[in-house]
Amino acid sequence: MIRRLMALLALVVALTACQLDVTVDVVVDPDGTGQIAVTIVADQEILDQIPTLADDLVLDDVIEAGWSIDGPRAPDDGAGGLFLQMTHPFRSQGEATNLLQSLGPPFAQMEVGRGLNGDVTTNQLRGRLVLVDGFNAFADADLVAAIGSQPFAAQIAAAGATPAENMSVTVRASLPGVLESDTTNVEPNQDGILEWAVPLDGTALQWQAETTQQPGEGQRWARPLSIAALVALIGWVGFMGLFIIYVAFARFRRARAYKHRHLGHH
Repeated sequence: MIRRLMALLALVVALTACQLDVTVDVVVDPDGTGQIAVTIVADQEILDQIPTLADDLVLDDVIEAGWSIDGPRAPDDGAGGLFLQMTHPFRSQGEATNLLQSLGPPFAQMEVGRGLNGDVTTNQLRGRLVLVDGFNAFADADLVAAIGSQPFAAQIAAAGATPAENMSVTVRASLPGVLESDTTNVEPNQDGILEWAVPLDGTALQWQAETTQQPGEGQRWARPLSIAALVALIGWVGFMGLFIIYVAFARFRRARAYKHRHLGHH
């Protein structure tokens, strides 16, 4: 799926010594659902060397796995090259974790967590961002096992490309609530987005962030709605109580009238 797509694009970069930029956005909504987006931008030089690259990308498995696709197409900035974005919603922290884990290198031990501490909701991001063994880390394990070695190893060495020089990988996150600075290792930008530049030279970077949500935060619409529902319920119960009293009183009057008529005949 996406892991194999990344491996293919990394191989193209390794052989052509061109530039590939990857951005992964994790957006968590106040209710714990959200979306993950993977955006890939390749420079025009790649298309100059491989004009059929857009047509060669097979995305059927990605679509079948539930990802929505935008592209491949030209980037909006008009700079030329190739733009591809894949997005997938998630309904729980477990699903979000599985989606991130499916991306493969350099994303390792990725986890999106959510829990309660008393009546406060905690959102957590944890993971290890590291690319070990250069472009070899992207290799399809099944292919390597089948041919007994890294494919195109000689050509990659001749091209002289390295992930650190010819690729960039960025992870961004948007979390609800108040950021906990003691357990977050980056500062948010002016839009409140957390951003990590992933090292591609073999060093590791910890992916770590935490926010806390007070009760009802992000759900302010729910309080007036619940109050309205409560008022409606009280009104309904009151109406039903009066209606029951009215019915009982009416039956009592009818019974009493019937009894008087019955006694009058005698």
